[in-house]
Amino acid sequence: MEVDILTIAAHPDDVEITCGGTVLKMTEAGYRVGILDLTAGESGTRGSAALREKEARRAAAVLGVVYRENLGIPDAGVENNRENKLMVAQKIRDLKPHTVILPYWKGRHPDHYTTGHLGYEACFLAGLAKLPLAGKPHRPFKIIYASQYVPTVRPTFVVDITAQFEKKLKAIFCFSSQFSPPKELQNLFPSRADINARMGSEARHFGHMIGVRYGEPFIMREITAVDDIVKIPVKSI
Repeated sequence: MEVDILTIAAHPDDVEITCGGTVLKMTEAGYRVGILDLTAGESGTRGSAALREKEARRAAAVLGVVYRENLGIPDAGVENNRENKLMVAQKIRDLKPHTVILPYWKGRHPDHYTTGHLGYEACFLAGLAKLPLAGKPHRPFKIIYASQYVPTVRPTFVVDITAQFEKKLKAIFCFSSQFSPPKELQNLFPSRADINARMGSEARHFGHMIGVRYGEPFIMREITAVDDIVKIPVKSI
């Protein structure tokens, strides 16, 4: 199987939260999208690896992706070591994505930012012909970083997900093990109502940046080329 876009995340539900609307927009546009979860989230307080796997499959169906796999790296123990990089690099060779979405390389959770670094280096290694990997060398053309978990960082660009927002919530709510009943007001885990309000607030914030209702933020390391300055979107004043 080959995909156009591969999004790599530390835990099940990371993709849904950080770039689920963009994934939906791309699958609706006819692109083949895959998700590679590095861990099963087994160290989390709520749920279990088996339950979260079932939830991930349901969410994948909502998103319309053609591929989802979990590499089984220990949760709360994602390391940027050679073994893990080669494992991810092999998947990149197998799937041959044009674009890879990674978590932003800074943040609160070590698994998240480590996945950003690990994923980038795996993309590079996948293109080296002499490494002990099966298949032909392949490097993605573009790597972008989902920065939803680090809202203080100014995005390079924002994707309009207004039409996809409600379905993004549906994908997030597939992970029902991660939400608290409404009566548990002091619980660290949000209720469905809380996550709805939180996702809506953040998506409105980023959407406002480009003059739409809901948006998702991304970072690129490269400068973008522009051929026609008359057709650059988003008004300046």
